[in-house]
Parts: sequence; C-alpha cells; structure tokens
Amino acid sequence: MAHAAEPAGEPVLIALTTPARRSIVDGLLRPPNPSNSAPILDADAPDQHIADFLAGIVHADTGFIARTSSGERALAIVAATAAALCGEDIHTALTTPDIAFLNSLKPPAIEALRTVLLAIETDNVDELTCGLNPLAHS
Repeated sequence: MAHAAEPAGEPVLIALTTPARRSIVDGLLRPPNPSNSAPILDADAPDQHIADFLAGIVHADTGFIARTSSGERALAIVAATAAALCGEDIHTALTTPDIAFLNSLKPPAIEALRTVLLAIETDNVDELTCGLNPLAHS
C-alpha cells in the first residue's frame, strides 16, 4: 500500500543561547551568602592582589564573587574584570574605570563578563547601587 507524502512542516525557531542581559548590573548585587561555591574576591584588597586574581580567574571555568561595601570599588571591579577579559591593563581599570567602554559592550560581551563576575555581595546595597549607577543603562 502506498502512502501519500505528507507536506513538510514549517521550521520552528528556538533560542539556543541564554537571553542577553539588558545591563551589566542586572542581578549583579546580592546579600552575602556564606554557602557560595565560587571563589570569593575581597574587592577591598590591594590592587595588585586583585589584578593577580583577575588575571587567573578569567581563564577558569568557575567565575567568582566579589565582596565589598564600596560603590566605587564595585565599579572598579566590573571595569577590571572587563579589562582582564580583553587583555587590557587591569590596574588602570581599577583606578580609572572606562565608563564609556563598559556602556558600549554588546550583549555577548556582557554575558562573557557576567560569566566571570557572577555577583557582588554586600551589606550595603544602596551604596553599591549608587556606585554602579553609571552602568545601569548600558
């Protein structure tokens, strides 16, 4: 018995990647969690310690969590993480974050940054929110 050929269905498009964040800072801040499994960076540590840590962690599969109560330091950590990922000067990014560069990052670059910088933990969310405000609309 011969069967009639069925018409081919229309292709269905599905997303194979996670949706892009609208901003570098979406979901970045959170209260301290003592049961973290990712490495923790004291964002108030000396710049050389942070630079050494970032130079290594960008090549790891774990990502990291930063802890600080300073909005200025939180912004510096975001900038330094981006610099480490791009092979730029981490020390300069820590002392002089390039806001224009950070705000120009495309969604794939933001995702890459947030894959490394998982969160910034703080007891002072208001201070950090103000410190990160220049990035809120990136």
